[in-house]
Amino acid sequence: MKNSRNRFGTLRPLAVATLALLAGGCTVGPDYHRPQVNVPATYSELPGWTQAEPAAEKPKGDWWTAFNDPLIDQLEPLVSVSNQTVRADYANYQEALAEVRVAHASLFPTIGVTGSGTKARSSVGNAARVVNSGSLEGNVSWAPDLWGQVRRTIEENAATAQSSEATLANATLSEQVALATAIIELRISDANIDLLQRTVVAYQHFLDVVSDQDQAGTIPPSDLITARTQLETAQSNLIALGVARAQDAHAIAVLVGKNPEELSITHSTTMPTLPGVPVGVPSTLLERRPDIAVAERKMATQNAAIGVAVSAYYPDISLSGLAGLTQSPLSGLFNVANYVWSLGGSATETLFDGGLRSADVDVAKAAYDAAVANYRGTVLTAFQNVENDLSGLRILAEQSVVLEAAVKDATRGAEIAFNEYQAGTVDYTTVATAQATQLSTQQTALNVQETRLLDTASLFGDLGGGWSADQLHDPRHPERQVAPAQTGDSAAAGADVKVQ
Repeated sequence: MKNSRNRFGTLRPLAVATLALLAGGCTVGPDYHRPQVNVPATYSELPGWTQAEPAAEKPKGDWWTAFNDPLIDQLEPLVSVSNQTVRADYANYQEALAEVRVAHASLFPTIGVTGSGTKARSSVGNAARVVNSGSLEGNVSWAPDLWGQVRRTIEENAATAQSSEATLANATLSEQVALATAIIELRISDANIDLLQRTVVAYQHFLDVVSDQDQAGTIPPSDLITARTQLETAQSNLIALGVARAQDAHAIAVLVGKNPEELSITHSTTMPTLPGVPVGVPSTLLERRPDIAVAERKMATQNAAIGVAVSAYYPDISLSGLAGLTQSPLSGLFNVANYVWSLGGSATETLFDGGLRSADVDVAKAAYDAAVANYRGTVLTAFQNVENDLSGLRILAEQSVVLEAAVKDATRGAEIAFNEYQAGTVDYTTVATAQATQLSTQQTALNVQETRLLDTASLFGDLGGGWSADQLHDPRHPERQVAPAQTGDSAAAGADVKVQ
């Protein structure tokens, strides 16, 4: 017992010294504070914009339900689980979380154990004997984080992990907007197909009338050629629309993580609803856009990197200890008399490095300044995107009203021209021109409708899609991390889509 007390008495000064070192430890480098950015009080394009009130009964973040399109509602949830871009960013996020754990492990000592045994034959004169020997030792090594290098590294890696999580959210939102865009374009392709099918039917009727008159000899032959050419051109354009529709369907399949042949989308005559969007005030945009969160977290990463670089100016201190048993011969190894121990410490300080550490600090500071500029640029771009969406929706709404009247007038004009042709007061060129104007005006109206829907989807994305920066997890608490993405192969068979 006396020997044991002596050993503990020897270790006590080391424990006291270690506690003193930890108590006197500090964290070098600047603490992080988010830089200020200029935020307007309101959007310049907002006056006159009729925005929707948030629907409390709808799930948060499911912004696509505002379009009231069953195909969009059906496929959008698959993006977060099956889209390959999203899955790659999820894997990158998991890697960043692991890097936080790697850095965190450096706060703790490394403990090991070593055991060995030897059996040797030796000769003494004419005699020979076999000797067994062995040892069992435990060792501890530790580099206390006196200057905060490890803590700054943890801070740096944690901010990187949060940036990676925000990148995952931004990729998910971008792919969701891309899917909504592809479905809207497919719906417009279907609407254009319907329009041209009706046009082909009408042109066939006109050709029948002209053919009857041609057989009666009451019209010049050129009228028959004009009517036939008009019909054939419409038929050709109808066939060509199949290319755009097929490409839209293929894009939709890839966005939900499927091969194009696995997804069959039926033709629909129903268009998505043009929703209102709860725009809010510009200041909320800083917390709602994941790309802004990415840029902000990168600033925090670079700020912590400055502290890591500054810590190189301070000495590296490490402690080590060893305790164990050794005996030769092996019998009696665990006897107290065979106990051995050692304690040690080392300190290393660089006296001259040719300006390396100073340069490393300057590199870190320059990288932080670049991150600040990138953050402010990202914020400005975010405001620009929202303003573009709002101006587009406002102007297109005005154009849509005018086009609605134009479609009515063009339709009526085509009817009048055909009636006058049957009465013999105009030639068929007048009819063909009026009908071409009608079709062109109807197609323009569809294009404007498409652009309004696409701008609305873009606005949802540019406003963050219901995401918020407070959804970012603290990577130092792994039990609170994002649930792993699952492969979603249940694409829900329905009236609009079938999985092959």
